[in-house]
Amino acid sequence: MKTSAVAAGLLMSLMTSSAMAQVSDNVVRIGILNDMTGIYADAGGKGSILAAQLAAEDFGGKVAGAPIEIISADHANKPDIAANLARQEYDAQGVDVIADGGSSAAALAMQNVSRERKKIILLSGPATAEITGKACSPYSFHWMYDTYALAAAPPAGVLKRGGDTWFFITADYAFGKSMESEATKRIVADGGKVIGGVRAPLDTPDFSSFLLQAQGSGAKVLALATAGSDTSNAIKQAQEYNVIGPNTQVVTFLMFINDVDAMGLKNGQGLVSSTTYYHDLDEGSRAFAKRFWDKMGRPPSIVQAGVYSSVVHYLKAVAATGTDDGEKVAAKMRELPVEDAFTHGAKIRADGRLLRDLYVTEVKKPEESKGPWDYWKIVATIPGDKAWRPAEESECPLLKTH
Repeated sequence: MKTSAVAAGLLMSLMTSSAMAQVSDNVVRIGILNDMTGIYADAGGKGSILAAQLAAEDFGGKVAGAPIEIISADHANKPDIAANLARQEYDAQGVDVIADGGSSAAALAMQNVSRERKKIILLSGPATAEITGKACSPYSFHWMYDTYALAAAPPAGVLKRGGDTWFFITADYAFGKSMESEATKRIVADGGKVIGGVRAPLDTPDFSSFLLQAQGSGAKVLALATAGSDTSNAIKQAQEYNVIGPNTQVVTFLMFINDVDAMGLKNGQGLVSSTTYYHDLDEGSRAFAKRFWDKMGRPPSIVQAGVYSSVVHYLKAVAATGTDDGEKVAAKMRELPVEDAFTHGAKIRADGRLLRDLYVTEVKKPEESKGPWDYWKIVATIPGDKAWRPAEESECPLLKTH
């Protein structure tokens, strides 16, 4: 009996060892790389670490027989720092996958490293559509939104209400330029005209000169191709300078729920933007939000929800393949439908674009809000097969072979 028990134990040990041998370092290591202290810290930051931890928790802390470990670093939205940290995490720290990504410029730099190392990167923070365009990679996935989709909804509605002349205040880096370019195409195609614009430095505290230029242009629409605290600061200052009024409306393209909280409903009421996640959208989104809220003291942003969703899908692919090999896991991720608490049957295209539904939101009036963080109403839904850039219009070579 003893001999038999020892043999059985040895066989189990060998089976476990064999399974873990498919996982490098016998650990599945996830790196959260984003802005931990700057203008995107509320939308990503430490909340993205928690989101990844909740994803790992769903798997009991283990996948393919190996423990899941989460590490993090702050790239301060600087592309050179982001690239160096990505190399360090992939090469020296044994990271299998990087998640979040933060700002667009930093993400593009990390995407290059991901491609070189044949390691996966899951991008929920950055917005530039270049990620799945000419910069696309077989190892990268764009999870929550991009500038093409975000540009789709606001122009059409605003133009119908007479907003035919536009002035842009644009964040002076990859995201802002891409956002302005995509939105301008929609505005012009629908009969509108862009009559001016300025480029604003990232994380600028004072928008007064930009707002006065917008006011002086006579444009009916002030378009903010900004994000994070830049957006909330610009809107608060636009109210102070009386830029917003009966003759001028403000359009935002990317607004985090945290931005609405920062500016307040009085300042933000009526603002239209788009999202792919809202914590009060349905039963599943509310259930995930409660888990996050209980530990963070507030609901998750779209970015943090994206970290959770993308990491869950990554871990499912690792479980299905029994390995953390980048090529095998990436192929399995594209093969499997995306299914989690608030994503149902969404597909990943060959370029890494997750084709999920897009929701057009409007900020509630103060009297419409029923409680803390009850800030948005959903005014329209754009199906996943309609929201994103059509494959035939893409510059991604991965789509030319499918």
